Amino acid sequence: MAQTDTLAAKIIEWAKTIVLALILALFIRTFIVQAFKIPSGSMIPTLLIGDHILVNKFIYGVRNPLTRSVWIKGKEPARRDVIVFIYPKNRKLDFIKRVIGLPGEIVEIRNKKVYINGVPLEEPYVIHTDPNILPREISPRDNFGPVKVPPGHLFVMGDNRDQSNDSRFWGFVPIRDVKGKAFIIYFSWDREHFRIRWRRIGKLIH
Repeated sequence: MAQTDTLAAKIIEWAKTIVLALILALFIRTFIVQAFKIPSGSMIPTLLIGDHILVNKFIYGVRNPLTRSVWIKGKEPARRDVIVFIYPKNRKLDFIKRVIGLPGEIVEIRNKKVYINGVPLEEPYVIHTDPNILPREISPRDNFGPVKVPPGHLFVMGDNRDQSNDSRFWGFVPIRDVKGKAFIIYFSWDREHFRIRWRRIGKLIH
């Protein structure tokens, strides 16, 4: 009888430990830091397909995960931040892009070059894979705007500028839907060559 009681007590303690660990993991994932895997090449060369990244979810404040209302205010997203956000066209999806335009700014693209309030933006992180320049009548990819970013919104773009589905095509991102800032690559898998990209592990995201 004593052995049975001891075993039951141990099982209860193990269950408590497991439940506590799960609650703690869920809390961290929801409010502090979350892992994401990069599925597409829209952020090449900054992020490659198969990169596994960590996203700081606390930096922009703590929000209700259901209503997105602010519980604890944080800093505002800044230009050039690489952010994860809820895709405006399908709220079941998360997207990752770079912040280009801030609330109240005028964004314009002329022949692939981005201008903010009429001033060309220096973007050393950008690549172009298509030398052709598309007129705005055909596509907003290379010639876009000018448009004014609404209050409480961001204009975002991918670093792989000719291969990115971003604000040029579907509009602005509400700041309330920003989940966090990408800050480090913790693992990277090259599926094409079936190998780990060791040199990318631990790389900070700028």
